[in-house]
This record gives sequence, structure tokens and C-alpha cells, in this order.
Amino acid sequence: MNILILGSGGREHALAWKIAASPLVGTLYCAPGNAGIAQEAECVALDIADHKAVIAFCKDKKIEFVVVGPEAPLCAGIADDLEAAGIKTFGPSKWAARLEGSKGFTKDLCKANNIPTAAYERFKGAAAAKDYVRAKGAPIVVKNDGLAAGKGVVVAGTVEEAEAAIDMMFDGGLGEKAWEIVIEDCLVGEEASFFALCDGETAIPLASAQDHKRVFDGDKGPNTGGMGAYSPAPVMTPEMNQRVMDEIILPTVRALKTIGAPYKGVLFAGLMITEDGPQLIEYNVRFGDPETQVLMLRLMSDFLPALIAARDGQLKHFDLRWYDDAALTVVMAANGYPGPYEKGSVINGLDKAAAVDGVEIFHAGTKSDGTHILANGGRVLNVSARGKTVREAQERAYAAVDRIDWPQGFCRRDIGWRAITREQ
Repeated sequence: MNILILGSGGREHALAWKIAASPLVGTLYCAPGNAGIAQEAECVALDIADHKAVIAFCKDKKIEFVVVGPEAPLCAGIADDLEAAGIKTFGPSKWAARLEGSKGFTKDLCKANNIPTAAYERFKGAAAAKDYVRAKGAPIVVKNDGLAAGKGVVVAGTVEEAEAAIDMMFDGGLGEKAWEIVIEDCLVGEEASFFALCDGETAIPLASAQDHKRVFDGDKGPNTGGMGAYSPAPVMTPEMNQRVMDEIILPTVRALKTIGAPYKGVLFAGLMITEDGPQLIEYNVRFGDPETQVLMLRLMSDFLPALIAARDGQLKHFDLRWYDDAALTVVMAANGYPGPYEKGSVINGLDKAAAVDGVEIFHAGTKSDGTHILANGGRVLNVSARGKTVREAQERAYAAVDRIDWPQGFCRRDIGWRAITREQ
């Protein structure tokens, strides 16, 4: 069958790499893709925000299944439009994608269905929000209600920081003025990412991972889209995985079905594992980046049938097999990221790096000029490896990093430190 993947990042490269291995695939396309994805799929210069153009391409190329990578097209209803045109699509409807598109919607859903999450209030104006912060004190969390490319959350250590975040969001500091913000208690514990496939009624667990959001070693510096990840997350024991399914994932799936917005796709729960158990920080309605890279390395089964079963409502009797190995990915970013950075620098040594045992390199922000691979984004490469332990996976990933010749890039050197401390 002919498959189209929408997106251009490391997540989409990892998905393309895994899907390309399926014997079910005829021709694999990706729009718009990147230089790494071009090794797995035929990249197409499509504007994925132009739903009519995507539908026309699908009809022209006889696309039988579309996998949507990023959240913005899902929240804009691309799955609905493709399905209405008769094209099977993996990804939730616009109505169900509100789980990521509106933090207030998700918090209200949790409250109504006893899903554990931090106490919160919603505000449409700065004055009332600041009064609430002064009454509650700090630390406290300020969230933009809508999509903000991973930059819409401020964990404020002081009341003054929280007030500044409120002004920033309502004044348009995230690109558009916030129409509503959510302010919630600051949870204490260890963060983890948990993924489940859903078909509108049934949900099956995929795997857990742990992301490194801060830009510098020791979890210092500003938040980013993610500087590395590993899987599985040690804090996610079998018992904790079951609690997350029973207390968070399955009640969410039931609640969405009840309100007429059945959830089909991947449900990515950002969790805080507290003394009292798992608490939901937020939902994402797509695969994580860079978590997908480590999940796909650990997945033994053909993934395409599982994606199709999620869309078709057939997960009830489905099972996936995983390698016991750990996997770890190191993000190589352009100097200056997450602030201003330059594009166009040449990256050498990728073949040497990929020759390290157990290593796969997923491209996040690259392009080719016909001769060289060039940096074309903030997060540029995901150097990923499997190993019997997190330490072994880490050693392999950094051995590969050290073979890459790219003076204009940098990475953290401590990805996986928390898990390695546990292993010792």
C-alpha cells in the first residue's frame, strides 16, 4: 500500500524508518520531509497546512494510509478532512485533538472524570490571574491554553516570575495573544513520558521514556523541544505502567467516547510520578520528539499494522513485541538554540557515526544541497543507539556523536544520567 507521512522532524524520520521496514508498504512518501527521511521515503514539497493540496496529492498518488506527525495539522482538523475525502488517516479528529489544543479543556475533562492532575484555575484576564497567584504563592505553573510549539508553559519559582509569565502570554509573547491561560499547582516528583495507542474504545500501552528538556548539562538553562531521551523510564515500573493505564489513559478514552469525540491515534501522557502515584501534567495528541526515536529503536514488531488497527478500531486483540534493550538519543542542535541560530552549515562524518554498533541517526532539521548535508533548523540530528543497559546505549550514542564533524553544533553530554545513576 502507498503511505504518506506528514512532517519534517526527527520524529517523522524515526516513523519513516520503522514504517519503511514493513512488507505492507508499496511506496512511502513524506511531506515535506528532510535529508534523512529522503533515504527512507520520497520527499514531497507539500504545504501540510493546505489540506486541499494534501488531499489532491493523496488522490493523485493513490495513497491508502496517512500518518500525521505534528500536532498543528491535527488540531486544524486534517484527519477529519482526509477521512471525509475517503483517505484512511492515523491521528485524532479535531474535536479529540483538543486534548493538546486546549489545556483548559483537558484539565476540565480530568476534573470531571477523577483523572489525577494538579489543582488549577482558568483565566481570561491578567488581573484575576495575578490575584490568584498572589493568594496561592510560588512555585506555581502558568500555561497558555493553546498550542505554543512547546514554549507555552512557565514553571515560576516566584510570584514575580508568575506575574511576568501572565503578562507575557496575554501580551502576545508567544506569537499570538493568549485568549485564556491555566494556572496550576506545581507537582513534585519525577517526570516521565508514557505512550498508548487508542482506537476510540480500546487502548494498548506502547512504552515509557524520559526526556531532557533543559538545554545544558545538569538540567540547566532554558527549556527546549527536548535535548535527548531514553527508554524505558526506570521510574515506570510494571505496577506504575498499570496505574497509568487504569487511572489516566483508559478513563480519558472512555470520557472522550462519551462526549462524542472518540480518540483514535497515539495518546502521549506527560506524567509526574509523585509520592501519591502518577499525575497527568499534560496530553499530547502525537508521538513525542525525541521520544519516538527511542521507542522505534526498541519496537520489535511491524508498526504499520498497529497504526492501521488503531484507525480501524481493531486494537482489542492486538499485541506488540519490544526488545528488552534500552535505547537513548542525543540531540545535536545548532549553536545558539533555543535562541537565534544560523542555518546552512555543513555536517560531515555521518557515515562514520552510523557505523558504530547499534546506532541509528535520525535527521531533525537537515537538507541536502546535492553534495553535502546542511543544518536547516534548531534541533538538527538525533544520534540514537540501543544497548543492554542505558549506559551501553549512552556510550554508543556519544561514540557516534564524536565521529560527527560539525563545529557549528553542540549537544548535552549527560543524556540518561538519572537512569545510569540508578543502574550503578
